[in-house]
Amino acid sequence: MTGERLDGRYVKLWAASTTSALGSGLATVAAPLLIASRTDDPLVVSGGFAVAWLPWLLFSLPGGVLVDRVDRRKLMITLDWIRVPAVALLAVAITTGNASVALLYAVLFVINSGEVVFRTASGAMLPSIVPKALLERANGRLYAGTTLTHGMLSGPLSGLLFGVAASIPFYVNAGTYAVSALLLGLIAGAYRPRADDGPGEPVKRRSIRAEVAEGFRWLAGQRLLRTMVGLIGLLNVTLVAATSILVLLAKERLQLGAVGYGLLFTCMAVGGLLGSVAGDRLIAWCTPTWTLRIGLLVEAGTHLVLATSTSAPVVGVTLFLFGVHGALWGIVGSSLRQRLTPPEMLGRVGSTSLFIVAGGTCFGALLGGVVASEFGLTTPYWVGFVVAMVVSGLTWRVFDREVVSAAYAQEPAVSR
Repeated sequence: MTGERLDGRYVKLWAASTTSALGSGLATVAAPLLIASRTDDPLVVSGGFAVAWLPWLLFSLPGGVLVDRVDRRKLMITLDWIRVPAVALLAVAITTGNASVALLYAVLFVINSGEVVFRTASGAMLPSIVPKALLERANGRLYAGTTLTHGMLSGPLSGLLFGVAASIPFYVNAGTYAVSALLLGLIAGAYRPRADDGPGEPVKRRSIRAEVAEGFRWLAGQRLLRTMVGLIGLLNVTLVAATSILVLLAKERLQLGAVGYGLLFTCMAVGGLLGSVAGDRLIAWCTPTWTLRIGLLVEAGTHLVLATSTSAPVVGVTLFLFGVHGALWGIVGSSLRQRLTPPEMLGRVGSTSLFIVAGGTCFGALLGGVVASEFGLTTPYWVGFVVAMVVSGLTWRVFDREVVSAAYAQEPAVSR
């Protein structure tokens, strides 16, 4: 590292993103609690999960087009201000006793629709305000902030606030979006994407379909990036299939209750936080190539331990290491994408990754229960182990030191 540092623009973007993530996390935890307080119908309860994930499938790709057409900072501000009254309306309805499940579904849809585009815009804006040498540190701190607020603090905080009054998590959520919008408003500069082949010319608009297709074609032509995105999508299927039935594994094989089950996820979250905070140093020490390769082995090892171990401490340590690996892979993947992608395509390429991850999540959630029901509780973990080992062998040479080093040597995409 040189004397370069993350400036005030990044600090404001980080604060806005983590504040927004905290609010979204509060709503994510409080929503099923609210539904369960209204009905015990499993279909209605699971419907909340479906509504929350549907925007990731519907709006990831067109959202990326939007991010590549407009000023990214102003877009994030607009998304925050749209979500403020939506969540506040739900909070008031709960307070007055007029909240219906249909209203909750609608607000969840609005929250997550905004979150899809907000995250894409944030990732696309980052290279405009961060020096090349600090992309890993910047991405790591963003992941750390999100992990801390959304993954660790929002759960217990939302449960505590909901216990006081069901409306409070949603009032706080509306407030976090307002704070996020105000922080983004303090960032100076314009962040509308510009094409590389025109001196300061804005990106020319075409049909949404054509621009989405262009993003797919560009990504398909990048061997390193397409391999990483494909791997993340495929491994996310096996990961979610495994975690979707982890509660049963914890109960039947590890002899854990509700608290112990929650601690397993805490282990993974703590690992993710550590990997995010120390990510730039760990990646520099290990090199990006070996960060990716070792990560594949950690992926396989995690599934193997979950398939064979009956020791809760062993599983907890394994999930901690998996959390570290997940954070490091995310940092390397984001940094490579920001270096290699043309500035006018950052939104579409980033949203393509989100779309693939969302698809893997939905498919994996369904697959885990079906496979475990038909073939036994540990079968999804054995499937995950085999898949991870096979893809490790097939992609090992793609992550060659020279290939990854050459990608890291490229200038990051910068849109002013």
